[in-house]
Amino acid sequence: MSSSSSQPLAGRRLWIAGIGGAGMSAYALLAHAWGAEVAGWDRNETPFLAHLGGIDVTLSEEPPSPPAGWEVFVSTAYAGQVQGSPRAALLAELVALRRSIVVAGAHGKTTTSAMIAFCLDRLGADPAFLVGGEIPQLGGNAGAGSGWLVVEGDESDGTVASLRPEIGVLLNVDLDVHHANVGTRAGLERMFEEWLAHVPKAVRAEELEPVPFELAVPGEHNRRNAAAAIAALELAGIERAGSERVIREFRGAGRRLEPKGEAGGVRVLDSYAHHPAELTADLAALTGDGRVLALFQPHLYSRTRHLVHGFAVALATADAACVTEIYPAREAPIPGVTGRAIVDELAALRPGMRLGWAPDPEDAARIVAGWARPGDVVVTLGAGNVDRVAPRLLELLA
Repeated sequence: MSSSSSQPLAGRRLWIAGIGGAGMSAYALLAHAWGAEVAGWDRNETPFLAHLGGIDVTLSEEPPSPPAGWEVFVSTAYAGQVQGSPRAALLAELVALRRSIVVAGAHGKTTTSAMIAFCLDRLGADPAFLVGGEIPQLGGNAGAGSGWLVVEGDESDGTVASLRPEIGVLLNVDLDVHHANVGTRAGLERMFEEWLAHVPKAVRAEELEPVPFELAVPGEHNRRNAAAAIAALELAGIERAGSERVIREFRGAGRRLEPKGEAGGVRVLDSYAHHPAELTADLAALTGDGRVLALFQPHLYSRTRHLVHGFAVALATADAACVTEIYPAREAPIPGVTGRAIVDELAALRPGMRLGWAPDPEDAARIVAGWARPGDVVVTLGAGNVDRVAPRLLELLA
C-alpha cells in the first residue's frame, strides 16, 4: 500500500469536541492512524480515551477555543455548544476513503459490526473498524487495519443517512424517543430505505433466519445478529464456512451481557440495554439459567416518559426487579417523571412480583444482593453508569 493510500488524511488538522465518546474517540483514532494531526476536548474522562495515545486531549468543564486553522467536528452531545461540523461529516469522509460495511438499525448494531470485524480479523483480512463499544477480543472500539472498514452507523441523529458504503446492513426498525429527526416509525423506515437506495449491496436482517448453531454470546437475538454478519461477510467475498467457524469464538462487546464475575454462587452480568426491546432480548437470553434478578437504571427522562409501560412489560419477564432513578445524561428533569413510575407500572402488571425502588444504584445493589441465592443470575441494565455497581454487587454477594 502506498503512503498516500495508507495516510489519506496526511496534512489535515482535526479538533474534536466530545472526543471521549464511543463514536468520536473511534473516529479520532482512525483519523490519526490515517495521517491527520488530531486533538480534542471533552468534559469528562472516559474509558475510550485510554486508546488515544499520541492525541492531545483537554478535559475541562467548559470547552476551550479550538486552535486557529484546525477543522472542528462536534459530537451530538455538544451540538449547539461548540461551533463546527457535525460528527456525521467526519464519519462520512472516513467511510468514503475505504471499501466499507455499515451496520444500521435500532438494536444490535454494536454486536453485529463487532462480529463482522472480528471475523475479518481472525480470517486474516486486517479490517479497520469503528464500533460503539469496547470489543475486548479486538483491543478496543476502533482499529486501523488495511482491509475493509466496518462501521456502526447511528440513525438517532440521521448520521447513517449520509454514509455511502459498499455494503449496508439493516438489522431492524424500532422507534425510540431520540429519533426526533424522523418523528414516526414510517419516517424512520423511509430514511432507511432512502439510505439503502444509495448502497450497492444490502443485507436486510429481518429477512434472515437465525444461525442454527450456538454462539459464545447467548440469546436468539445474537443468533440473528450473527446471520446478518455472515451475510455481509459473504457480500465482502468471505466464504460462509470460514465465517461460521470463527464467529462461534466471538465473546461479545463490552456491556452487552458482559460477565462481571461470580460470588456466593451468583453470576453477575452487565448490559447496555436501555430500550424495552433490548431488555426483553437480554432477559430472554438468560432464561433457564436460574432465577434472573434485574437491576435497571432508566436512561433519559424523555425515554422513560414515553416507554414506561414497555419497560414494565420487559422487566416483568425477570423473576425480580429493582429500578433506580433515571440517569439524565444530556437532559433536564421533566416534572413528575421518575423511575418509580416503572415500579408502579410493574406492580399493577404483575402483582406479587418481588420489586424494589432505590433511587441510588448503590442502594439498589444492596437490595438485589439481599434477594440473591446460589444459582441466581443478577443483571445490571441501562445506558448510564449502572455498570459501576457490579463490583459492589460482587462484594455484597461474597
